Amino acid sequence: MWGRRRLISVRRFFALAFVLSPAAIAKSAWLMASASGPNIFAPESTPAKTIFGLSQFVLVITGIIFAVVFTLLVYAVLKFGGTAADDRREPAQVYGSTQIELAWTIIPILIVVVLFLATARVIHAVEDAAMPANAVEVTVVGHQFWWEFRYPKLGIVTANELHIPVSDPARPTPTFLTLLSADTDHSFWVPQLAGKTDLIPNHTNRMWMDPHRAGIFLGQCAQYCGMQHAKMLLRVLVDRPEDFSAWVHEQRQLAIQNEKAIAGRRVFETTACIDCHTISGTVADGRFGPDLTHLMARHTIAAGAAENTTENLRLWIQNPGAIKPGSLMPAMKLDDEDLDAVVAYMGTLR
Repeated sequence: MWGRRRLISVRRFFALAFVLSPAAIAKSAWLMASASGPNIFAPESTPAKTIFGLSQFVLVITGIIFAVVFTLLVYAVLKFGGTAADDRREPAQVYGSTQIELAWTIIPILIVVVLFLATARVIHAVEDAAMPANAVEVTVVGHQFWWEFRYPKLGIVTANELHIPVSDPARPTPTFLTLLSADTDHSFWVPQLAGKTDLIPNHTNRMWMDPHRAGIFLGQCAQYCGMQHAKMLLRVLVDRPEDFSAWVHEQRQLAIQNEKAIAGRRVFETTACIDCHTISGTVADGRFGPDLTHLMARHTIAAGAAENTTENLRLWIQNPGAIKPGSLMPAMKLDDEDLDAVVAYMGTLR
């Protein structure tokens, strides 16, 4: 009786496993695909689609192997399982079968060769892709625990949010990334756009992506790099060509303004301005004139004589008498370049 129950339990186990395993795999895949985070099941770039296609091919091959082995296992259990009450003799054994030995040697070799060739083709297609002349080049530097993005041809430096243009398949505009590390090992991974690639100190790695639609794609560091590794997140903002051009223009203007502001502070601190005005955090500590630390938070200048605008501020610095005759503030007589720089610096005092 015990032997029969054991046989029934074994049969039920294999039957349930055969039915539930594909369902469990499908459910897990659906849950991952529907998640709002990084998603490997919805590739939106050529490298990601190529890798995803390879993974599907490998899954099919291994699925066929699983089905064949599982079917043979179930067949053996059902046919030769028996019970304690059965008086069956051991089936005839096969020794030295050339056909069987060739089969279990040649078939696995062929499977491995096919998988190797398929993988090598994908690696070659992704790693050895030529960079076209119109490609966007970005240098990615991994830090503990943030990302630095440099656009060497565009003169832009930003952090944590990577802006790249969408790539029209008819006229591809891919983005090529040069990956560097400032401290320890990191790994750049945006599943929907490309496979993960490591950033290693004193070594340069490269990768590329050509997003086929605009949107925001999430990723993060995929190599443990310290206590805040899990929070080393990144966002890739794929813009339409006109939006990317507008973003580049805006960033360039900000860069120019920042350069002017730095130059303006230098001019401010090397002229008589510091004798009359105070700006916290600088060498300026004069008490004769107004404190300028939060100048741009005010609506007016010259005790309400003029609205606080860039044009009025420029005129006030160059010729105070034009706004407020008799003012004790002297005309600074700066050349246009220095005047523009000082006004840009004043614009940062909030």
